[in-house]
Amino acid sequence: MIERAVGPANNVTFFYLGERCVCPRLGSVGPLARKREIPLPMMSILIPIAAFFGVAALVGGLALWLRGGTEEAMESRLAQLTLSKNAPRGDLLAKQSVLLQPLDISANSLSDAIARYLNLQLLFDQAAINLTPLKFMLITAGCAGAGMLTITTLRLHAGIALLVGLLSATFPLLYVLFMRSRRFAAFGKQLPDALELIGRALRSGHSIGAGCNLVAEEMSEPIAGEFKKVFEEQNLGITLEEALNNMTSRVPNLDLKFFATAVILQRQTGGDLAEILDKIGDLIRERFQIWGQVQALTGEGRLSGIVLLALPPALFVAVYRLNPDYLNVLFTDPLGKQMLAGGIFMQLLGALVIRKIVNIQV
Repeated sequence: MIERAVGPANNVTFFYLGERCVCPRLGSVGPLARKREIPLPMMSILIPIAAFFGVAALVGGLALWLRGGTEEAMESRLAQLTLSKNAPRGDLLAKQSVLLQPLDISANSLSDAIARYLNLQLLFDQAAINLTPLKFMLITAGCAGAGMLTITTLRLHAGIALLVGLLSATFPLLYVLFMRSRRFAAFGKQLPDALELIGRALRSGHSIGAGCNLVAEEMSEPIAGEFKKVFEEQNLGITLEEALNNMTSRVPNLDLKFFATAVILQRQTGGDLAEILDKIGDLIRERFQIWGQVQALTGEGRLSGIVLLALPPALFVAVYRLNPDYLNVLFTDPLGKQMLAGGIFMQLLGALVIRKIVNIQV
């Protein structure tokens, strides 16, 4: 049986005679496996697969995040811990970390490996985000897959898809770090008022523990939650010194360390703690005032740095969209690759120099 087909190149017509292929221009070509397909590039196959698994991981991570423990379970656990009056002090010290564990904790080798090498749980506690390391990794993989899928849908270069995927994978970590820094800044602004409130409680005849409970009841987050943890740890049998050290570990604030040191020294040597707390509060307020003046004086330099650092990437994207062939030399020619690497290095070096100039510690 004779079959006729048109070749993909130069519209060459082929005739299949059984297992042989005959072309009027080229003559007999020989046996041909007609069912053999031309393999696609490996990268174009891997990117959709990675994007699929990334989106699946994102959906799974969001589902695990939304599936949290109930308030009844937390209240039951706290009641069981606080009512254990006959338990030895060593058992209470061993169980105090239960307050910082999630309700749905279970044995998981992947979570144990992540916790062994990365202290992500402390980072989540500092940012006040209800996440576990496993959920965070799933969300990170989902963001990477979503970024790669977006670039693949736009039919851009595979290398750009990988780069965008790597950049998208850093978004969850950047978000956690942003929430952590914002919470620390809010804590630092509330600390002078909290110290003043504790000083007034001491002058009224209350203890330092009662002053911490007063801060937890009268003030808002994030400082209310931290002082509430100190008060609850004292109820579980933890000493005040250890509870304050735990709070300084969770919140690495220099002024808070001054407060903890003053309380510990006053309990050991004596003195007027209320007056010391008032002086620390006044010192913090003056520091914030000086810091505001410095921010106002360095505002122009910070804005200039942002413009200078954002201009080269924005110009690169605009030129690539208008004329991609004009920039292909940077990716194909060896000298172009060296120039591109040098430009990126100088950009990062300039960012560090500008940051060093405008970032003045007070």
